[in-house]
Amino acid sequence: MASIEIPEETAGRDVHAAIPDDFRLESGQRLTATEVVGRLSGPEHAPLVVVAGGISSGRFATRWWPSVVKAGGPVDLNRLRVLAFDLLPGGGEAGVTITTADQARLLALLLDALGAQRIDAFVGASYGGCIGLAFAALFPERIGELAVISAAHRAHPAATAVRGVQRRLLAFARDCGREAEGVALARQLAMTTYRTADEFDLRFSQTAPAGAGEPFPVCDYLIAKGSAYAGATSADRWISLSDSLDRHSVDPRLVRCPLTVVGFSSDTLVPIADNRELAAGAPNLRRLVEAPSIFGHDAFLKERELVGRVLHDVLNPLTALQPSEIAA
Repeated sequence: MASIEIPEETAGRDVHAAIPDDFRLESGQRLTATEVVGRLSGPEHAPLVVVAGGISSGRFATRWWPSVVKAGGPVDLNRLRVLAFDLLPGGGEAGVTITTADQARLLALLLDALGAQRIDAFVGASYGGCIGLAFAALFPERIGELAVISAAHRAHPAATAVRGVQRRLLAFARDCGREAEGVALARQLAMTTYRTADEFDLRFSQTAPAGAGEPFPVCDYLIAKGSAYAGATSADRWISLSDSLDRHSVDPRLVRCPLTVVGFSSDTLVPIADNRELAAGAPNLRRLVEAPSIFGHDAFLKERELVGRVLHDVLNPLTALQPSEIAA
């Protein structure tokens, strides 16, 4: 039987749903985790919006997406009930093969525990956008609007190529007993795909270090980013979630809810051509937004004005009719 805490404050409260003993991943595996954990924020009777982000995100959406999920923000905690959740597997599970459809099914367990038969909207960025697409395909009757940012219906082979190197690096470092160093190095490699050559050209000089093998200025930046991330996740968890991204595949024709797609022309992980293909195949496209950005894949975090305007257009109709009643 699922247990649940009901939020009393807009600041948010954790919610829990038990994972049934017979729950199996598409791979046939069974998670060692016994529950899905989310965080519910906002007025109790407001429209319900699920927010999900990249593989580093989790239930504290106000921390990893503070420009978007906040009181008075594009995902307005004064006017919307917002649910974010921790991605599985957790840090203690090894060798887990999990798909975006599995994540969507785990989210459904959390919604069942909340007694929420239907969500008014799903806002997903990066991996979270992939989960949103999978949820819409699996549970068409349980979703209103879907907004997908920096995500598409499939993994691009060029992105898989880089993530495959990351996974082999992580496994090598783990097996050598130097896991934290491997996580830091994999993060450095990831940062080169999250950002763009143009941004690096503007920010960093090519001043040569004194000796061969010493870091250039851009390397100092990457080393700092890697060091800051070294303890953020385990190698096994990153391998599972990275692999999950590359298994992601959803037929756009199955995404029947109203769909907004936001893509950035500089994103090498999710090429704009894939955003266009998703939009062209979806039967109920509301809007395809294509935009330039110097920030590449990280544009969903950095292009705050554009993302804010789009999400306002998607979500504002949910609360436009009776805002005073929602706040009551």
